Amino acid sequence: MFIDEITLICRAGDGGRGCMSFRREAHVPRGGPDGGDGGDGGDIIMVASEHMNSLGHLAGHIHWNADRGSHGEGDLCRGKSGKDTIIEVPAGTLIKDAERGHVLKDLAHPGDRVVVAKGGRGGRGNKRFATATNRAPREVEPGEAGEERRVSLELKMIADVGLVGKPNAGKSTLLSRITRATPEIANYPFTTKHPNLGVVEVGWDQDFVVADIPGLIEGAHAGIGLGHEFLRHVERTRLLVHLIEPMPMDQTDPVENYHQIREELRLYDLELDKRPEIIVITKSELPDAEAAVELLQETVNQPVHLISAVTGQGLDTLKRLIVKKLDEIKEVEAAAE
Repeated sequence: MFIDEITLICRAGDGGRGCMSFRREAHVPRGGPDGGDGGDGGDIIMVASEHMNSLGHLAGHIHWNADRGSHGEGDLCRGKSGKDTIIEVPAGTLIKDAERGHVLKDLAHPGDRVVVAKGGRGGRGNKRFATATNRAPREVEPGEAGEERRVSLELKMIADVGLVGKPNAGKSTLLSRITRATPEIANYPFTTKHPNLGVVEVGWDQDFVVADIPGLIEGAHAGIGLGHEFLRHVERTRLLVHLIEPMPMDQTDPVENYHQIREELRLYDLELDKRPEIIVITKSELPDAEAAVELLQETVNQPVHLISAVTGQGLDTLKRLIVKKLDEIKEVEAAAE
């Protein structure tokens, strides 16, 4: 089950109570206090993993708790600290405080981690309160309560390339042809209900990750259709591959469809309007495909490529072009650092 938003209730462990104890041995008549401190409560920690691409594994498990610290004991024995609870989430997950709305951490890379709820500190035993004038203290501290926090998780898929376009433009078919991904494919709009990821291998030493962003429609930036549920996944991509159907099923104009999607991206995030893009007319086997390429090329004043995911025409050329563009983008990013 694909889930890219979820809210969890996290409660860290309480600290253990400090111990009140006195040393009693036959040969030590005035042993004094020897109560140990309580153990610290466990933390709730979220860690980004590269082995998952959905928050679906958290569905049905909303409440998360960490172990409490053990109480202190005599003979200056400190209580055992509570075990931390580790929650694995996909890389690209944004962690927010659900009550206040501020960002706790953007777990953008595998291995990134954040403590979302801190365990309580263990209380001090009576040994800690011994002074020159108070040699037999009977004072101890209870452990501090662990932090409780509601956190909202928002997944933004991390991919090198994002496939965008209107419904039924051929994104899922293309993904299935150039990767081992198996998205649902059918000859009607909105077949894809959630983004799909796939790895494209070019030669023996080059590869890149592609995300199939489900079909966008006019008003998507304002939440119409599935709106933000899909657009957020475009944000982390380095390169957009914009797919346009030459003969849309709804009889719309391919050129207008291109500009409509571009406008939705711009309205959602101005940075997306500046994102490098490769424009592709799909379904080259259709009679009006070449005419659509020429018309769109004149309108946008940049190269427009023609492919067919069915016959395989232009797929190798497209993959090589994507690799070249990604190399150029990485060089610019490296220079900026």
